[in-house]
Amino acid sequence: MKTLITLILTLVLLLHGCKENTTSTKITPKEGKELNEMSIYNLPSNWNTQDGNQIAFIDLKGQPLVVVMIYTSCQTACPRLVADMRFIEEKVGTKAAKQPRYVMVSIDPLVDTPERLKKFAAENHMNEDQWLFLQGTEESVRDFANILSVKYKKINPMDFSHSNIISVFDKEGVLQYQKEGLGLENDEIVNQILEISKI
Repeated sequence: MKTLITLILTLVLLLHGCKENTTSTKITPKEGKELNEMSIYNLPSNWNTQDGNQIAFIDLKGQPLVVVMIYTSCQTACPRLVADMRFIEEKVGTKAAKQPRYVMVSIDPLVDTPERLKKFAAENHMNEDQWLFLQGTEESVRDFANILSVKYKKINPMDFSHSNIISVFDKEGVLQYQKEGLGLENDEIVNQILEISKI
């Protein structure tokens, strides 16, 4: 799994470099240490938050990340994924050695504007600091989905078919654990997050 993620991340970086017609340089953290080659902090894309700020994944360095890909107009799987994320956040609570950030990445960036994401966050009681909603470009969303092995496809103007995967990254942005979402019935993912928060 990790070898596949490394290959996908390398391909994304190479393709991005080709499209921009520039030499690609390795992004390094603020302290000047080199990033793990499998870190999502190597991604060269910028994202809009629900508050209208622009960030890159490197800005999230230092916290574990619990990530899902959703879209706000979804009426089937996404509400259950959102419920799963709220369940996980509630169970982890303050028990984590380093508090995770819960990240919801939209697969529908044309519709899910920062304003819409902010409204969705408020409606789902996810407007505290630990919740982060991201809108990218269609290209950056596709690249990120490839890294997570999340498949999605527009099936009509309003709906997508998509994977329901919850991914957990350590504080260096390296994928450590994935689980198929929808109606989690055990604490396995919570225990994994607590372990990862100690790294």
